[in-house]
Amino acid sequence: MSVDDSQSILIVEDDERLASLTQEYLQKNGFKAEVEPDGRNAIARIINEQPSLVVLDLMLPGADGFTVCRSVRNEYKGPILMLTARSDDVDQILGLEIGADDYVSKPAKPRVLLARIQSLLRRSTQDVDLSHLESKAEQTLTFGPLVVDNSRREAWLVDGSSSEKSEIELTSAEFDLLWLLASNAGRILSREEIFSELRGIEYDGQDRSVDVRISRIRSKIGDDPIHPRRIKTIRSKGYLFVKEV
Repeated sequence: MSVDDSQSILIVEDDERLASLTQEYLQKNGFKAEVEPDGRNAIARIINEQPSLVVLDLMLPGADGFTVCRSVRNEYKGPILMLTARSDDVDQILGLEIGADDYVSKPAKPRVLLARIQSLLRRSTQDVDLSHLESKAEQTLTFGPLVVDNSRREAWLVDGSSSEKSEIELTSAEFDLLWLLASNAGRILSREEIFSELRGIEYDGQDRSVDVRISRIRSKIGDDPIHPRRIKTIRSKGYLFVKEV
C-alpha cells in the first residue's frame, strides 16, 4: 500500500511490546508511526505535533486516555482512535462522548486496526479530488440558521438578527455523520446504512456509537435533546434529518 509521507500516526501506548509491534506493522504499511508511552507527554505532543491520527490507549501513566482525549480535543482536529479493553460498552460510549472518533477493542487484530485507521484518514483528509466535486453551492447546505459546508468540512449557526455566524465545534466523525444526515434530509437513514457508509462495517445491533454522536450533534446545533425537531429518531427505523422545522 502506498501512503503519503505526511500521514503520521502517534501511538499512545505504555505496553512496550504492543506499541512496538503496532508501530512496526503500521510502518510496514507505509505510515510514519511514533510511540508515546506517557499520557501527560502525549497531550503536549498531540497539540504541538498535530499528527494525522492518534491511536490512544486508555490505561496510561501520567494521564489516562480519557484525560488525554478531553484535553486535546479542542486543539486537535485530527481523528482519535481509542483502544478499549473492556467487553462492555461503557468505555466506548464515554470515549465517544468526549470526542474520540472511533474505537477498537483490545486485543486489536492488526488488520482490523489498519482498516479503521485507513477509514478515519480517508474521511478526515482535506485533499479533496476536485474532479469529483460538484458546484460549491451543492457542497453547502442551509437549514434555517444551520449551515453545513462539506467543501470546508465546517458547520456554523447564523444569528438571524445580526447575521453573525458562530462555528460549531465538531469532531471529524461528527461532521461526517451530520453531513450524511443533512445531505439526505427528508429521508430516513437506518443504522445499517449509517454504519456501512461511515465505518465500512455491518451494524451488529449492539453498537451505540451512532446514538452517542447523534446526541452530541443535537446539543451542538441547538436541537432539543428531549424533543428534537431537526434530527428525529424514528422508532425501529433510524434517523430523519428534517428540512424545515
